[in-house]
Amino acid sequence: MTNGSAATINKLFVQKSLSSDQIHTIVERAKKAKILVSEVPKSKLDLLSDNGNHQGVMLAMPPYAYASIDDLFDHAKEAGQDPFFLILDNLEDPRNLGAIMRTADAVGVHGIIIPKHRAVGLTSAVAKISTGAIEHVPVARVTNLANAIKELKDRGLWIFGTAMEGQDFRQWNATGPIGLVIGNEGKGISPGIQKLMDATLSIPMVGHVQSLNASVAAGVLMYQPSPAVR
Repeated sequence: MTNGSAATINKLFVQKSLSSDQIHTIVERAKKAKILVSEVPKSKLDLLSDNGNHQGVMLAMPPYAYASIDDLFDHAKEAGQDPFFLILDNLEDPRNLGAIMRTADAVGVHGIIIPKHRAVGLTSAVAKISTGAIEHVPVARVTNLANAIKELKDRGLWIFGTAMEGQDFRQWNATGPIGLVIGNEGKGISPGIQKLMDATLSIPMVGHVQSLNASVAAGVLMYQPSPAVR
């Protein structure tokens, strides 16, 4: 409950027969925030969490609202900074999206753009892994990712993606309005999206495995244009 608020929580589910000091504190805080508390059997929490590790406590929250691309530009304007957006090309693993959101919040990304179809959206699993970042990083979901990128380019953004033959990211002059594309976990950036890149970047590797997890690669690249380190 540290990262949530009463306005975004519908109900607190607590496992019956649990009475630790930590559970007591959570329940008391929920009651003070006027959140409905419901004691339920462990089987109910197992069902709600899809047999995940709920530790006897779960929150019921409404679906997360998506932003518009205009909202993302407004977010950058409010910060007084050049827009810095992440564009996720058909990411499928909620763990990757959650981890990316967590780093995006840390480095000051102004928004994330994801496709509406064949990609992970804002789910409870993503929210859990993001450790609260989902409340602070706006996410726009678009029907056609290529058209969205073309719109960003028309609005002044330079679009960068990853490629084995790309420029070493350490020499990347990451200034101005930027859109950074992160590809699918297995297939990378799709050919149609790759054609829209203004430039491509590579991450030097000396090990035997010449690839990085999508969220790790995103984390490495995000710090280069980050408002936190400009």
